[in-house]
Amino acid sequence: MVDVVNHPTLLLVASGGVLWLIARLGALLKSRYPLDEEMREDYPVLMGAALTLLGLLIGFSFSTAMTRYDQRKNLEEAEANAIGTEYLRADLLPAADAAGLKVLLKAYVEQRIIFYTVRDDDALGEVNARTSRLQTELWNAVRIPAAATPTPIVSLAVAGMNEVLNAQGYTQAAWWNRIPMAAWCLLAAIAAGCNFLVGYGLRSAATANRLLFIFPLFTAIAMTLIADIDAPRSGLILVRPQNLISLSASLSAS
Repeated sequence: MVDVVNHPTLLLVASGGVLWLIARLGALLKSRYPLDEEMREDYPVLMGAALTLLGLLIGFSFSTAMTRYDQRKNLEEAEANAIGTEYLRADLLPAADAAGLKVLLKAYVEQRIIFYTVRDDDALGEVNARTSRLQTELWNAVRIPAAATPTPIVSLAVAGMNEVLNAQGYTQAAWWNRIPMAAWCLLAAIAAGCNFLVGYGLRSAATANRLLFIFPLFTAIAMTLIADIDAPRSGLILVRPQNLISLSASLSAS
């Protein structure tokens, strides 16, 4: 289940096929064990309640995914602002230290852009390793001058670097913050039950053959959309580091 939700296209195919089979199973059981008159009157109430619950779960999951997607976008903007501010504060350091810090910040921005665009796990590990090394070099680039000249003005550069490093940590935490697997399992179970009820509620086999694929397809599309928004590195809906790209262009021109 974990791998499936990380690949929305695979989720669409897998969930659509499984839900259709479950709906077909419901239609098959209906032909063998039809509802009596009393059960037929109460069945719409049961189906309506189940579909309402499914709709609420889909809506809640979609809202959760959108909130975390917006959080990742906002943190990308905050990270670009922190780096840009620290680039300006570098001039508060002695000239030689300022020049070295600016070179490191330009390299750091490029690594942050790659972090947002890379999809391969091995490449991501390399990016994280390079980012960690650059963070150590960046901190030393402000720590050493600050220790040599502990003035309030120099401390502004140290505080700005602290914001740069914290921004990366907040971003990483937001990319790890996904919809819990327990919520996905609950959504899948309710979707399976609803598709079974829909299949069981169809009046005839002819109707099942013509229309049974519709509800499984719509349910699979909804689940795929949620997974696409919730997955930071797969699917079609991704956070584009437009603020970091713009910052990189402006730093290169300076």
